[in-house]
Amino acid sequence: MHTPFIYLVLMLVGLQGQQPASSSATAASLNFEFFKTEVQPIFLNKRPGHARCIACHSSGTPLRLQPLSPGSAAWNEEESRKNFEAVRRVALPGNLKSPLLMHPLAEAAGGDFFHSGGKHWNSQNDPEWQALKAFVLGQAAN
Repeated sequence: MHTPFIYLVLMLVGLQGQQPASSSATAASLNFEFFKTEVQPIFLNKRPGHARCIACHSSGTPLRLQPLSPGSAAWNEEESRKNFEAVRRVALPGNLKSPLLMHPLAEAAGGDFFHSGGKHWNSQNDPEWQALKAFVLGQAAN
């Protein structure tokens, strides 16, 4: 079994030289407003049988989200910008093999083999996974 650090190194080596999912995706860029309104709330959602993403990703993991301020149910603008910068390291614009998409997706649904927080989505049709995909493909906020 790989430790999370070794897995991260293997994942980054495997992503080197990968091309975006399609030629139209090469122009994709990550949209902050879409991230803030559609993606960031996913990190706070509770799923049956799983901890919220923020439970692990506010400390001790390579994807480091800002901890929520005491008494807060959401991040402020500055914290959201820091979260966006952290997520940019795992959301490769236009690349459907981005770790943000692959780690929490069940292997049977096309995800990779390891995510220490478990597999949150069993299908690429899950609305939360679809929101992450739209973000990676450069969708802008409505």
